[in-house]
Amino acid sequence: MLRLAALLMLGLLAACAQTPSPSSSTAAELASDSSQRAQVHTELAAHYYTRGQYAVALSELRIALEDNPRYAPAYNMLGLVHTELREFAQAEANYRRAVELMPNYSDVRNNFGYFLCQRGRHAEGLLQFDVALQNPLYASPDKALANAGACSLAMGDLNKAEDYLQRALARVPGHPVALQAMAELYFRRGHYLGAQSALLKLGETNELDAAALWLGVRVERKLGDAAAEASYGAQLRRRFPDAAQTKRLMSGDYEGAGQ
Repeated sequence: MLRLAALLMLGLLAACAQTPSPSSSTAAELASDSSQRAQVHTELAAHYYTRGQYAVALSELRIALEDNPRYAPAYNMLGLVHTELREFAQAEANYRRAVELMPNYSDVRNNFGYFLCQRGRHAEGLLQFDVALQNPLYASPDKALANAGACSLAMGDLNKAEDYLQRALARVPGHPVALQAMAELYFRRGHYLGAQSALLKLGETNELDAAALWLGVRVERKLGDAAAEASYGAQLRRRFPDAAQTKRLMSGDYEGAGQ
């Protein structure tokens, strides 16, 4: 129905082509309509993205950009979809286009920063997070703070990581990304009780992933709680049998580099 409405709008424009020039109010209405249609199709794409239906999401985004080629949120979604498809060059190009069109769009700055950090480009990623945080209208700065903390941790800057993570947790005490990163930070500093506490808080409201379970194994091993260590290990083997962390557990590689 929305696509039919778009085609009908194009027909109306063709029928009016002989008119010398539309009024300014008519032009504004048409621009508003195209932006609304682009928004609807981008929201549909987001829905399909969360369900893993990436081909359908891409189709919706193509329609969105036909309606409004300058709609930054559509390029943001394209970045997310192409990342999932491991088409990293295309993902980066779309993130950059979104930033170009809307420099103060903090959500895309956060997503682009995360993308860069995952590619090992930590300094570039942190720059994107910091730009996002400079926007006083950013509705969810806790996301950028938590991601910046995890990114700083990945590059080995524990002091900077702690600053970001504490700021994220001050805003959202149960933020899962910040709690998991803080647990890892405590572990690296040898504060095993702090790491244990952060993991327990994380587990109260979230299902632990392979990295968190593996961290739990190592924390409890350091604290000498064999039962808790075995519990984390059993969950890791059962839920993530093919994960790299499970292979390390099975080989007894507790002290090796990496998570």
